[in-house]
Amino acid sequence: MVSDRTWRNLWVELRRSHLAKLGIVLVVLIVSAAVFAPLLAPHDPNKTSPEDSNLPPLGFSETKNQSTTQMVDGEIKIVQQQVEVNAQPEHPLGTDHVGRDVLSRVLYGARTSLLVGVLGTLLAALFGVSVGLIAGFYGGRVDDGLMRAADIMLAFPSLVLAIALVGIWDQQAYEVPDPFHALGITPNMPESTVVPGTVIVVVALVNWVWFARVARGEALRVRSEEYIKAARASGMRDFEWGRAYVFGYPVPFPKGIITQHVLPNSLTPIIVLATIQVAAIILLESALSFLGFSGANLSWGLDISQGRNYLSSSWWIATVPGIAIVLAVVGINLIGDWLRDALDPGIDQGEGGV
Repeated sequence: MVSDRTWRNLWVELRRSHLAKLGIVLVVLIVSAAVFAPLLAPHDPNKTSPEDSNLPPLGFSETKNQSTTQMVDGEIKIVQQQVEVNAQPEHPLGTDHVGRDVLSRVLYGARTSLLVGVLGTLLAALFGVSVGLIAGFYGGRVDDGLMRAADIMLAFPSLVLAIALVGIWDQQAYEVPDPFHALGITPNMPESTVVPGTVIVVVALVNWVWFARVARGEALRVRSEEYIKAARASGMRDFEWGRAYVFGYPVPFPKGIITQHVLPNSLTPIIVLATIQVAAIILLESALSFLGFSGANLSWGLDISQGRNYLSSSWWIATVPGIAIVLAVVGINLIGDWLRDALDPGIDQGEGGV
């Protein structure tokens, strides 16, 4: 349970920090765009329209060369002409090189980035926190063995390790039905969302180490507290499986000193780290998509990769998803800073916030 004091600290810090408010607004907008993408997108993000290719965003115009055939002195010749291309209201952020709507692709791309960021962080936290709590609570050879494995993982650059793992396991993607399409609300939009399963597992394996190191440090601090000694003296085991009934069905759940005492008193830095890791994993997923290792057909990194060859002529193809990545990462990091300032008692409350 979250104490009243914690809620009070969060509220006080939020009122003082304008950057925290900005971060919340950015994240709420991006999450809303991802959830309601079928309702907000003006076009099917996968629909191509070659005659509408490379249309500029509203407020911009572009000049491009167009080849035409003309009769010159009795001969048919190909003539190059410069044609001014104006923006169209139905494509407010322009189109890419095959006529796909940029705004629609950015909205749907938010789904992929946020799914990978959140699910990858949850998997990394689940595995990393488990390893870290066990290592810190028991210490000795258990601690040495688990932390040396973590050090080996840290010896490899994250992107290089992720590419190697994707290469080993191949690109496995799964289609999740879109509820808006299933209900008949958006019949002209994609029927499903592609979730890059391999990428989610890979980013979790690359980032679990950070959770393990933080959880270990907290377990080392907590294990010597008096309430841990009292729990052990009362006969409570370090770890065991219990049973709870949900809607009349038995559901196993972990209990014991580690899960009932050590974990709850170690959550604050883990929550802050998880927030920051969501942003880091979004960047990692974008890098993998840029290099062609994602498996998803709608991704910010993929759109940047496809638009890099048109930066000199159609800059918006790569710039718009790039801006979306920046806004998402900045917003999440600002929320992480807010949580750190509010929950960390070691930070001077008189100096935090902007």
